[in-house]
Amino acid sequence: MKKIIIVIASVLALSSCTTTQQGATIGGVTGAAIGAAATGTAGGAVVGGLIGGTAGALIGRAAAPNTCIYRNQWGYRYYAPCP
Repeated sequence: MKKIIIVIASVLALSSCTTTQQGATIGGVTGAAIGAAATGTAGGAVVGGLIGGTAGALIGRAAAPNTCIYRNQWGYRYYAPCP
């Protein structure tokens, strides 16, 4: 079961579009894992996930400020300043 959760978290992190979303996903999963390990309860996992997701989003946002990912007509990704 733990391996399935790790695989799903990895796929979600890699499929996120922006660095903010990637940071939130990685932070949320990591926070939930740490919260569950520290308290041994589902409530600890939820609180850890919320705190980790928020922190990850803030870090991801600071890593690439005002940069968006777009796709051109051929499906290629490119980075440009956000409107």
